[in-house]
Amino acid sequence: MDKDGKRKKQASKSDGSRPADTEGGDAAEEPRLVALDGDALAAVDGLLRGRRTVHEFRPELPPRALVDEALDLSRWAPNHKHTTPWRWYRPGRRTIEKICGLNARTVRQTKGEEAARKKLERWLKLPGWLLLTAPVNEDDPLRHQEDYAACCCAAQNFMLALWARGIGSKWSTGPVTRHPELYQLLGIDPMAEHVVGIFWYGFPAQLMEGRREPLEKSVIDRP
Repeated sequence: MDKDGKRKKQASKSDGSRPADTEGGDAAEEPRLVALDGDALAAVDGLLRGRRTVHEFRPELPPRALVDEALDLSRWAPNHKHTTPWRWYRPGRRTIEKICGLNARTVRQTKGEEAARKKLERWLKLPGWLLLTAPVNEDDPLRHQEDYAACCCAAQNFMLALWARGIGSKWSTGPVTRHPELYQLLGIDPMAEHVVGIFWYGFPAQLMEGRREPLEKSVIDRP
């Protein structure tokens, strides 16, 4: 680079403008984190505090476009080494009915016919369904843990994004999520992926009151 080029680059850094591009193309903007304030900050705080697990849904299915927006936002979760480990499965009605039947059979084995009947009836009424998987990394336990943690972050992104659009959700990790037949129904190789959970979503018919322990119980200071 010639002397003039050097001076131009140094000047661009000192006056706060973007650095000169030595390759002839447009230079990327320098990253800038802008703190929220006022209504925007209050909205984010309210979203984080306000989200609830929804147990009772209205029957109508939310617009797919809104759900896809939430799925897109789920991808912006932190993930070590940019592994993008999450995979979302969206079952159709036929597959949903098979999952419901499988769950009813497992309930029948432990709780009897009446409990199985009620569970089947309840699950068949749930409006929206998604399943999330994470990779299996038996040879690298740390990577396995990190990818699972990243998928949990993606799940939180998804549920918060839904909530911001007026859509509630519930994350289930019941026994059916570990049943071999579930993997067969979804075409998932259990040696390659494991189910993080089933996610039901829809417009809430009822909301529960939120409760949390005081902050002092969660934060431990050390010298």
